[in-house]
Amino acid sequence: MKLIRWFTVYWVILALPGCQELPRELKVSGKAQGTTYHIKLVLDGASTSLEEIQGQVTATLDEIDSKLSNYRNDSEITIINQQENTDWITVSQEIADLLVIANTVYERSGGCYDLTVKPLFDLWGFSRHENRIPTQDEINALLPHMGMSLLEVDATKQRIRKKDPKLKIDLSSIAQGYSVGRVANHLEVMGIKNYMVEIGGEMMVKGRKANGDVWRVGIETPTPFIRKLHKVIDVKEHNATAIMTAGTYRNFFEENGQAYSHILNPKTGRPVTHHLHSVTVMHDDPTWADAWDTALLCVGEQEAARIAEAERLKVLLIFEDDNELKEYTSKAFAASQ
Repeated sequence: MKLIRWFTVYWVILALPGCQELPRELKVSGKAQGTTYHIKLVLDGASTSLEEIQGQVTATLDEIDSKLSNYRNDSEITIINQQENTDWITVSQEIADLLVIANTVYERSGGCYDLTVKPLFDLWGFSRHENRIPTQDEINALLPHMGMSLLEVDATKQRIRKKDPKLKIDLSSIAQGYSVGRVANHLEVMGIKNYMVEIGGEMMVKGRKANGDVWRVGIETPTPFIRKLHKVIDVKEHNATAIMTAGTYRNFFEENGQAYSHILNPKTGRPVTHHLHSVTVMHDDPTWADAWDTALLCVGEQEAARIAEAERLKVLLIFEDDNELKEYTSKAFAASQ
């Protein structure tokens, strides 16, 4: 599972020279959720000030962090994880809705996308960057207490129930996409219709740049330690489009010549061993895109391609074959370019 997004994705916005007559393409940036955010926007005559936009973004991300962060002792999800019982737990609508989406992707990925992998992620040391190879006995002790099937979600009544009291939930692999969507929605409410929102490498764009050009997004070559541009995507849609990328090549550790990715297979309790290095998903909903890129990265290149076509997802896969990087683009992705 991909649970620390700012270590696995590298984003590039290729800014083409803007016209001197259109100085209204502005930038807002800052730090939040353990990473950074960058926003480009075209005001188009809107009276909203940058200070107001910055304040709205900060407030929005702080609110989300207070509910979804695994690194805050007072966050809602942390408090939920501390409740080791099988009683119904009242949750915020955000958490209920995210769990419904996550459960759908869990089922459609054959269980590879699993938000209950948190104890396993902690065991391997990826949560605190204290990496270690656990024993098989340690792994076996956790596996029976994991699985989205052990979590009952009642979104209508905003409540969840753990069928196993030891169940722990980590929303990191879906929270950043959700955050991007929330920020983009605030921009829309403020009358801003042309923008690029990026948080920790996850992004959403809408409309056009101030000079009328399309937004151009660079996809990084999935190689460790070297940052190089692999491909440029022209986002031709006028409607809001999320572009989410997950990769195995940033957050990993090596021991005795063996690389161990932070993408963990919840069925085996061990890092995935396939040759899929990068998954990019384009979607009209950033929350779904965020969940899907992790799920597809977990299942590997062949199953990811099958799922992408079955779900009609816009997907770019970069995988290794005979020591060469190769691409697979789904039909929906190819049609968008």
